[in-house]
Amino acid sequence: MRMNKADLSAFLDEQAPASDRWKAKNRYYYESIERILRFHVPPGASVLEIGCGTGDLLQALAPKRGVGVDISPKTVERARARHPTLSFLTGDAENLPLEETFDYVILSDLLGYLEDVQRTFEKLHKVCHSRTRVIVTYYNYLWEPVLRAGEKLGMKRPQPDQNWLALGDIQNLLSLANFQTITKGYRLLLPVRVPLLSMFCNRVLSNLPLLRKLCLVELIVARPAPLPAPEDALSCSVVVPARNERGNIEQAVARTPSMGRHTELIFVEGNSSDGTAEEIERVIAANPGRDIKLVRQGNGVGKGDAVRKGFAAASGDVLMILDADLTVPPEDLPKFFRALASGLGEFINGSRLVYPMEKQAMRFLNTLGNKFFSIAFTWLLDQPFKDTLCGTKVLYRKDYERIAAGRSYFGEFDPFGDFDLIFGAAKLDLKIVEVPIRYRERTYGTTQISRFRHGWLLLRMCLFALRRIKFV
Repeated sequence: MRMNKADLSAFLDEQAPASDRWKAKNRYYYESIERILRFHVPPGASVLEIGCGTGDLLQALAPKRGVGVDISPKTVERARARHPTLSFLTGDAENLPLEETFDYVILSDLLGYLEDVQRTFEKLHKVCHSRTRVIVTYYNYLWEPVLRAGEKLGMKRPQPDQNWLALGDIQNLLSLANFQTITKGYRLLLPVRVPLLSMFCNRVLSNLPLLRKLCLVELIVARPAPLPAPEDALSCSVVVPARNERGNIEQAVARTPSMGRHTELIFVEGNSSDGTAEEIERVIAANPGRDIKLVRQGNGVGKGDAVRKGFAAASGDVLMILDADLTVPPEDLPKFFRALASGLGEFINGSRLVYPMEKQAMRFLNTLGNKFFSIAFTWLLDQPFKDTLCGTKVLYRKDYERIAAGRSYFGEFDPFGDFDLIFGAAKLDLKIVEVPIRYRERTYGTTQISRFRHGWLLLRMCLFALRRIKFV
């Protein structure tokens, strides 16, 4: 029979003196939860943990501002003594004693204790701003017999009857409470430390189809349902990497529409041999009414370097990439702008693989490669991807700055720039949305992509990301 809140508080108070002993018995499990959440929560964020216990998880996340709430007064006393740099409050998840918002709200192993999970989720809005991430972990009910056996054998902390919530149930309750799921999945196939075997099970086998659904931990990352931003309040910077694209410059300017309250075009010229830089200067002089800039790439190499230089020179609230070959029509850019401003997505990626494309727009092997990478990325990032290599990508400047600040996690090895942005967006749990476009044939110049050399490099980057995303 379920406990009421007063009985639950008394039950947890009684358990408080033994909390360290239970954590020591299951140290590998708690360390794994810390590792999983550290992937999603960067150091220095403001973090609220509801059902914080003695505060060890909150401390492990290294927050700039960390607040823990727990229904057990004795547990809160122990947390305050243990972690004096953090703040701890006695309170009920359905009636939070707070009047501030946080970057991250954590509910780890809490849902089973709640009388009304939907009401708890609804009350989270008072501690969320528009870009807050709510992270929920809960146990997979398939493990119920194992967990109960662990309690009887004295290997696991005793618990009252828990709610039975599958991953889909949690997602549905978040949706009813006006939250949008960004990513979800399963973690921790073997929750005890067995040398070598634990690492193999939890970093390899736990990511395989079918086996992953046998994992102990269910994980969901969500955000408050988005509100649209007024389009006329946003400025826009369109960055155009251009190397040996002289014949496309004039059309890029003529065909790029104005978006938001102001649109600037930034050409990043990559040491061309066909007079591209001179053509950009001519077009700038011929269009005094347009805000057009020329940035020279200098000693930098590759599109990725060009994009970073262009973004560094940009002044807009919204950052866009437009390939100078114009195979993605500039006229489609407002679709990307609207998708971002609407709040439906925070990282907008183009997809060339929905509509029929012109016959020579993409070679057969390139198409196969793109389909392979789309499947790989959907699995790798737990968000749907149809086309990872479309050059057109759109995001807010403030999110790009966060990606750039955390670039060291993946390293600066991506010469294309696509993976750098996609991996960074996934690491920040940005909502990724794809906009289908009609892919056109190039009308000037030749492609600068080598199918086999660059294909091998892309595969290496996927394998590297696999280690940094799935095998954490």
